[in-house]
Amino acid sequence: MDRDFLIDLFADFGPVTIRRMFSGFGISADATNFALALRSGLYLRADEQTIPQFEAEGSKPFQYQTRARTVTVSSYWQLPERLYDDPEDMTVWARASLAAAQRAALRKRVKAKKTAARKVATKKAVSGKAARNAAGKVAKKAVRKSARKHASA
Repeated sequence: MDRDFLIDLFADFGPVTIRRMFSGFGISADATNFALALRSGLYLRADEQTIPQFEAEGSKPFQYQTRARTVTVSSYWQLPERLYDDPEDMTVWARASLAAAQRAALRKRVKAKKTAARKVATKKAVSGKAARNAAGKVAKKAVRKSARKHASA
């Protein structure tokens, strides 16, 4: 697949950004990558809402081979063959794919915020405990000093 073919394929969808990626192209809209064009075909982003449509069309998730095993990337599914000749339906699938990619990005941001909040809470708890420990040490030192002072008097 070349860049011009992809531009024509997504023409009804609207403007897309096509960038070199791996052995093909990454396709994005609104700064969100939602499709991959590789030697093995065109793959659209999918999630729990859209995977049943791909399965109904007989599509398979993206797979690649390493030396040790076959890796399946279940977030990208092969574009059904019939959509190459149906620009209107292709646009519907591309919009659903973009929506799936945006949902995934949103989940990723929420997860990152939760992780960051957890780290801050842990840091505060640790620093609070450290402050209490330090205050306790100062108090103990003052008590010992006072005791030594009274003992020598």
